[in-house]
Amino acid sequence: MTKLTVIVITKNEAHNIVDCLKSVSFADEIIVFDSGSTDGTPELCRAYTDKVIVTPDWPGDGPQKNRALQKATGEWILCLDADERVSASLAKELQSSIKNTTDTAFDIPYQSTYCGKTIRFGDWRGESHIRLFMRGKAQFTEDIVHCHLQVQGNIGKLKNPIIHHPFLHLHAMIYKMNDYSSQSAKALRARGKKASLYTALSHSFWSFLRGYILKFGFLDGREGLLLAISNAQGTFYRYLKLMYLCEQR
Repeated sequence: MTKLTVIVITKNEAHNIVDCLKSVSFADEIIVFDSGSTDGTPELCRAYTDKVIVTPDWPGDGPQKNRALQKATGEWILCLDADERVSASLAKELQSSIKNTTDTAFDIPYQSTYCGKTIRFGDWRGESHIRLFMRGKAQFTEDIVHCHLQVQGNIGKLKNPIIHHPFLHLHAMIYKMNDYSSQSAKALRARGKKASLYTALSHSFWSFLRGYILKFGFLDGREGLLLAISNAQGTFYRYLKLMYLCEQR
């Protein structure tokens, strides 16, 4: 029998983690790596798995996921974030797909929401990520934010989506925008990148134009506009923070 391990990294995700773990109750093993939550996240997780590991530090997105990966014992690994859910249709599809395949990983489509509204256009249209893979055939990059998998072998595609709730409300959106822009600026600085006010303005303008106009974000109505503005703001602050980091002595 093919064993499936689900790995999840968390920090202060009490508002998300229960629905996430419920959606993968079919898995043979669930491993949670928590980075010092103060809102009771580890305690909530222990109701669904006895493999909850709390670390005192946050090494970054990629390093933390690789830590969790090292603890997995299943032949196949599914990596989720706390704000992601496996739909019932996806659960059936992935369980079937890993039983008889020549692929070593699978790309999975995403269906994301913004403040409760399903987004069908803009920058999130057609979004997909490699999240299901054979143990020993893939590893996460060491990126501090928005890491990705490096895969050995063939990559297949699944049809049913992961349900993604990145911004349940505006407070969450503003918090994540500030956090991600700071982490991204530091990562860019570490790679020797530089920025100016012009860089920040031009990149943010292009982000809005691409998402709202070129990718038809306006068809998502009010939330489509808000998403395009949010993405433009996040881009602006990322490069603005990079500019100030570059000016520090």
